[in-house]
Amino acid sequence: MFLSVFDIFKIGIGPSSSHTMGPMTAAARFLDDLRGGVEKLPGAGRLARLGASLHGSLAFTGKGHATDRAVILGLTGLLPDTLDPDEAEALEAEVRAAKRVNPPDLGELVFDPETDLVFDYGPPLSGHANGLILRAFDVQGNPYHTQTYYSVGGGFVATAEELERTKSDTRDMHDQKSAHDYPYPFGLAREMLDMGSSAGLSIAAMKRANEITHSGGDLNARLDALWLAMNGCIDRGLRMEGVLPGGLKVKRRSKSIHDQLIAERGRNQSQPHVVNDWLIVYAMAVNEENAAGGRVVTSPTNGAAGVVPAVIRYYRDHCIGANQEGIRVFLLTAAAIGGLVKHNASISGAEVGCQGEVGSASAMAAAGLCAALGGTNEQVENAAEIALEHHLGMTCDPVGGLVQVPCIERNGLGAIKAVSAASLALRGDGTHFMPLDNCIETMRQTGLDMNVKYKETSLGGLAVNLPEC
Repeated sequence: MFLSVFDIFKIGIGPSSSHTMGPMTAAARFLDDLRGGVEKLPGAGRLARLGASLHGSLAFTGKGHATDRAVILGLTGLLPDTLDPDEAEALEAEVRAAKRVNPPDLGELVFDPETDLVFDYGPPLSGHANGLILRAFDVQGNPYHTQTYYSVGGGFVATAEELERTKSDTRDMHDQKSAHDYPYPFGLAREMLDMGSSAGLSIAAMKRANEITHSGGDLNARLDALWLAMNGCIDRGLRMEGVLPGGLKVKRRSKSIHDQLIAERGRNQSQPHVVNDWLIVYAMAVNEENAAGGRVVTSPTNGAAGVVPAVIRYYRDHCIGANQEGIRVFLLTAAAIGGLVKHNASISGAEVGCQGEVGSASAMAAAGLCAALGGTNEQVENAAEIALEHHLGMTCDPVGGLVQVPCIERNGLGAIKAVSAASLALRGDGTHFMPLDNCIETMRQTGLDMNVKYKETSLGGLAVNLPEC
């Protein structure tokens, strides 16, 4: 099993990797089909119009997650990693007014979001809770090309055929090579520990070897660029003020909290537990940016994008002996754990609830911090298990379908749990009762048993227990 660190950590835009980045990427893939990747349907004439339908969680919380905007912009040819978030609203308005898109190399095509983009609130598609169908028609209205996509979490997208193939052969759909083409092809935590023991290498070193085999190039420079993007998101979140979009009138709080922390530090008046406030404010800064549709890094998703950056910032600014190489070790180790979770369970809130998002992020961050502070492979695995275990059963019930309440604060608490888990693991020798593999499997089973109301549909939980106004 191989998932690149740059698959787990992807630069994109908010508010959701599965509901924003995934559908935008699916739309871009559909355009590539139309440019010649597939044959048009028999009897179809000249391409003239596009259509889309959203299903399952993409329909139920699509408005709050800006899924409609994502599809609109994707069908113009834009991608999450290159789109300027500050231009998104204006670009969407242009398409809605013109009722046309003009993707590169395809010319002007009819697409009226009011009628050609359908939110289907019926049963979800069979493959996954996040489904969308993209359609193209000829000048006579006849079908030209149709494709079903699933946004499976973290910005990953699969066609119905790819998803079915993945289920049948158990290989990750994004891995174009056999696992045997990598030096350390671990697909389970137990395999990871055994390979590390046999080779005398850390988890980060094995992950580095796999990455170099996969893509070569200057890996350190690419890792440093990831951290630069994460840290830039924190800094922007700490500067911004105002009310987040969407109608809940949630105020940004990170700048105010950060200002208080700076002032208290200058007067040496802080309580011992103030380090938790630093962790929380770093995480909240990221998720306020995400809620505003800003540029974030999936870690492993947008909804959980604050946990890993917050803990890295904590490591850099608050831990003795922190350095740039430690940040690289952190990212490599965290990505290894994230890959195990995604491969053996899910990182999609629509599939397994928030245990798969903030829970996975907390496990990744705990492992990364433990490794950066010199933990053994066994201690790293223990740290990840502790963090994930204490998120099991966590529901995904965003109020108003927005990635704001409880999502922003939840990232801060996930960061605190990650640091506590890493610290606890470092106090031991790595020996513990519940293996990480078993904990991941428990998360998968819990997600299967979880009522759909609590899996990013906003049909239950906090989303329906609102204060009376």
